[in-house]
Amino acid sequence: MKKYLTILGGGAALGFAALLAVGLSSGDANSQDKMKMMFGDKGSVAFSKDLWAALSKARLAGKNAINSRPYEGQAPHGAILQTIDTTVSVKGRTGRVIVKNNFGPAGITTNDVWTNPKKHLKAVTVMFKRESGYDKDNKDWFWAKFTPNGGLAKNPKGMMLAGRVAKGMDKGCIACHSGAGGGDYLFINDK
Repeated sequence: MKKYLTILGGGAALGFAALLAVGLSSGDANSQDKMKMMFGDKGSVAFSKDLWAALSKARLAGKNAINSRPYEGQAPHGAILQTIDTTVSVKGRTGRVIVKNNFGPAGITTNDVWTNPKKHLKAVTVMFKRESGYDKDNKDWFWAKFTPNGGLAKNPKGMMLAGRVAKGMDKGCIACHSGAGGGDYLFINDK
């Protein structure tokens, strides 16, 4: 399996207040439920567990993760980042995966991360290319933000960050990555 270290640019604060605002302004309960369940639902949470297991097995995340070259990052991901672009199989389906290790706090150096990545790891953000039709509006990407031990991170409203994270919102994973050149949601291709 080929593993490529890539450097991503761009970024926007992961703002989920917009999710609440849209939910409150929706016309009926059904539209609120549909918006609310775009991420953090049982299916997305279950898939994220399978995804983490596959990433750990491939040494792309978890306690035995490979240590790739760190570089300076920016919000919302972290002061220092490591990014791997490869493929992984999740429950028999092989797809492209972008794994970004997010390190902090501000003031750490790439050398700090290189010599002791576990000490500085704050989150692991992942994009996994799902099957055609999963989310055709957004190139079928599945989004997840994991804690260093593989649990799912939550937004300020307590929603687990897995699935179509912040779909339709002005801020968040999809809104930020929709601005990547080439319309592929990937900044790593923008050179």
